[in-house]
Amino acid sequence: MTWVILLEIIFLGIGLSADAFSVALTDGLTYSDINKKRSFFIAGVFGFMQALMPLIGFWIVEVIEMIAGATAGAKAGHIASLVVVWVAFGLLIFIGGKMLIESIIETKKPKEERKTKFFSVKEVIFYGFATAIDALAAGVAMHADLSTTTTVWLHVSIILVLTFSISLVGLFLGKQVMKILRGHYEIAGIIGGIILILLAVWVVLSHYVSIF
Repeated sequence: MTWVILLEIIFLGIGLSADAFSVALTDGLTYSDINKKRSFFIAGVFGFMQALMPLIGFWIVEVIEMIAGATAGAKAGHIASLVVVWVAFGLLIFIGGKMLIESIIETKKPKEERKTKFFSVKEVIFYGFATAIDALAAGVAMHADLSTTTTVWLHVSIILVLTFSISLVGLFLGKQVMKILRGHYEIAGIIGGIILILLAVWVVLSHYVSIF
């Protein structure tokens, strides 16, 4: 493996981890009880999901090619790429829209009645899945680019490490912004909801830009 290929893998990992960074930033903004242990858990979930999805996409095409041939594998991969992008778009719009609406409602309540958002394992896992599902398309593309299945493990390992690290940075930045907002979690929720909606739009745009 040359240093050029290694750089390509690193850039791919950074690109895929952008989604996780955005959601980690949102978590840092909106969760009122984030500590070091929970930060590592969130980053670990996001890293694992971002590494798992390309691996699944890669092996879906690999299995289809083994059963039905290369042409069928390529067609199935193209269809899967389109489906997962729009599923990711729908999930992120739902999460972001819900967060935005709930936060706007909170701003209209008296300060003493406003609710504070707390860390949730189920929510973190759902967020991890929602932000990583579009990485299935990257796995499909990896199958077309890689001549052997050996390198795919290096790809997913680097993606995992980069996403984990970048998610920690996102969480840290989110917590720092929250300090500036001085506990106004409803404002943080509005910011987080807008970030997720913009991320949903970016997922779709980046997919079609890459096609052309």
